[in-house]
Amino acid sequence: MPEIDRTRLPARARDLAARLGVRADDRNSLVTLTQTGRMKRQLGDPSWMSFDATQTLCTRFCAFEWRARFGPLGVLSVRDALQNGEGKLDVTALGVIPIARAGHTPELFRGELMRYLAEIAWAPDAILFNAALRWRDDGPDGLIVSAGSGEATAAVRLALDSLGRIAGAHASDRPRSVGAGAVPTPWTGQFSDYRLHDNRWIPFAGEVAWEIDGRPETYWQGRIRTWTID
Repeated sequence: MPEIDRTRLPARARDLAARLGVRADDRNSLVTLTQTGRMKRQLGDPSWMSFDATQTLCTRFCAFEWRARFGPLGVLSVRDALQNGEGKLDVTALGVIPIARAGHTPELFRGELMRYLAEIAWAPDAILFNAALRWRDDGPDGLIVSAGSGEATAAVRLALDSLGRIAGAHASDRPRSVGAGAVPTPWTGQFSDYRLHDNRWIPFAGEVAWEIDGRPETYWQGRIRTWTID
């Protein structure tokens, strides 16, 4: 595997990786985690759907796949992914009956890339080893990480807590599906329940919200059950 040029990283990004337990001599490239949680079918809906999910995140390039089962006996399946430079989102019933599939649009790609950037807290090795990521300081308690180019450029601000770990992620313009199109909308994630696991500090709880008319509307909450890196 080619040597990574870590001089591209500002000192605070290298320090963040070190605080989270990432070592320069690590050679792992894939995080696999399982989750339980709940998610709203749509904003404004008072009801929640429970899910069980498995997710993989690559630490060497921008890619992930989240597969979740919802409802009784997991009757509804959702795949949310960034693979081979494309965003993917599809829903099936009973594992075989197509219900919905998002088109491969620039907005979907940007949205999935922002999700990958925000979830670096669950794949901290990417800070050192993903050469596609660009980093810059943003005040005493934040870093901005970006990737992509042109209309596909995505950027997320990572907020650091008092211990210098990733407490949250924010994007001011993540594409949100509205009708047949997408609307840039402020989007925020929060991480908590940090645990030392496999020599890394990993947050075992998180939640995500869209900001609608200046108010956050939480639509996803989850907890890590298992976390491994290979």
